[in-house]
Amino acid sequence: MEIELGRGKRARRAYTFDDIAVVPSRRTRATSDVSTTWSIDAFTFETPILGAPMDSVVSPASAIALGKMGALGVLDLEGLWTRYEDPEPLLAEIASLPPESATQRMQALYAEPIRPELITQRIAEIRDAGVVVAGALSPQLTQEHYETVVKAGVDLFVIRGTTVSAEHVSSVDEPLNLKQFIYDLDVPVIVGGAGTYRAALHLMRTGAAGVLVGFGGGAASTTRTALGIHTPMATAVADVAGARRDYMDESGGRYVHVIADGSVGTSGDIVKAIAMGADAVMLGVALARATDAPGRGYHWGAEAHHPSLPRGRRVPVEQVGTMSEVLYGPAQSADGTTNLLGALRKSMATTGYSDLKEFQRVDVVVTPYE
Repeated sequence: MEIELGRGKRARRAYTFDDIAVVPSRRTRATSDVSTTWSIDAFTFETPILGAPMDSVVSPASAIALGKMGALGVLDLEGLWTRYEDPEPLLAEIASLPPESATQRMQALYAEPIRPELITQRIAEIRDAGVVVAGALSPQLTQEHYETVVKAGVDLFVIRGTTVSAEHVSSVDEPLNLKQFIYDLDVPVIVGGAGTYRAALHLMRTGAAGVLVGFGGGAASTTRTALGIHTPMATAVADVAGARRDYMDESGGRYVHVIADGSVGTSGDIVKAIAMGADAVMLGVALARATDAPGRGYHWGAEAHHPSLPRGRRVPVEQVGTMSEVLYGPAQSADGTTNLLGALRKSMATTGYSDLKEFQRVDVVVTPYE
């Protein structure tokens, strides 16, 4: 549905997760009969949850912990862990910074060069723990460091940026050819963010195993304020799920996973993301609330320390329990910040669905005035 904003511009109505609700069906089932298992390529996980590649969320230790709990922690290979031998004192310093100086100090800390030997060391540390290894680079640094990442033994490679395009145009440097890059790589690639049907379809055509949906809407992001860019997530996930359907027809059955990445802060948001067509969710602030998260009660992403145009900030978050309690409970409050998997299972059982693929077909309604 298009809305006329004025004589010279029309816009399509889009919806956030807050604008929709899942509707129960005629059937319910026991939560013990519900499966939240998610598989991508050769890897199967007990939960459809990825820890976002942000220093406040994923360290080698938390990646290992998430892996042992059936999730997937994605390490930021451009973060403090690949710039410093021991970043723990720096993480503690970031948590102690006054708001007025946080951005400037973080810009200085993240100006330290990335050390390839630390990329190798961090990946080896996670691999030695026996869990699936995932690491992320931005499109700008993928060409420079991907060989180190692959040689170190990463299982899943994530190319993550505010906006990732299969048709990047540049007159000053050689852009990353995603299609050729993914074709030549020996590991599955997850790439994004994308916020529209067309952008996602183009990314799927590069051979990506998964597409990240969303930009400009995370708890620590100011992209909407700084750049005027924002994609309401309920509509974005549904659009990209539509691209997945059409690409399956186009490719003769190749399935690309849709991963909601942004504005997924509570268990209800996870439920709605999957209901709109997501296969999995990438969590930032939801995991940063854990008492054992590396952010120590704060949350930030790469946009917060951009050297010339920060589009994010370090934000305080309420610590609600351990990482295990955030994922599996028991919950001590009713606000959807703990026992995320228990809530997802309960919602699926209440609406009568037994697995994630089935749950993507659940009915939803628009509730913009709640």
